[in-house]
Formats: sequence, C-alpha cells, structure tokens
Amino acid sequence: MEQAQLEYFRSLLQKKLDDLLGEADKTLEEMTDMNDHFPDPTDRASVESDRSFELRIRDRERKLIKKINKAVERIEQGTYGICEDCGEEIGTKRLTARPVTTRCIECKSKQEREEKARGI
Repeated sequence: MEQAQLEYFRSLLQKKLDDLLGEADKTLEEMTDMNDHFPDPTDRASVESDRSFELRIRDRERKLIKKINKAVERIEQGTYGICEDCGEEIGTKRLTARPVTTRCIECKSKQEREEKARGI
C-alpha cells in the first residue's frame, strides 16, 4: 500500500478514535453529574434503563477503540491492509468502509458462512 493511502487511513482511524474518546468523556461527565434522587420508582427505573443502555454502547465502543489501536499498530508495522488469513491485500473500498478490518472480503465471507453453519 502506498504511503499516502496509509496516511489517509491513519488519519481516518485517529479521527474515529478521537470521536470515541470524546463520547466516553462526555458520558463520564454526565454520569458523575447526575442527580440520583428520584422519588418516583418509575422515573428511577427509566434513568437506570437509559444508563444501562449507554454503558452497553460505551462497552462496544471500548472494543472498537482496541481494534482501532491494533489497526494503527499494523500501519506502523507495515502489515495494514493485508488479510490475516490469506495474506492478500484487502481492497481499498473494504478498508474505507471498515478501516479496522483484518480480513479481505472473501475470507470474511468464508468465516461468516462457517459461523452460520456451526450456529454461532
């Protein structure tokens, strides 16, 4: 992959990482500033449900942050854009759509078919 493309993907990944970390900071501030005094149990249940939903989203984002960091490491190691299964180059369109991907479309499709066959 050309250096210009690598820099494009590095900046794309860094922007996504910055956005995710900003959202995490905002959530932390909101949760620490929340007033937890609700005389009505229904109001409290609604707030707890919203908080639980928000935490599930942040957990998914935490996992994405790990994937982003690994993708940046692959850029630095010179292995970014190489399929971990077959060793072929991952298409630019696929990387643009999902910059953290580690498999080409053929290998990912094969993995999904195998998982479906096993009932995963």
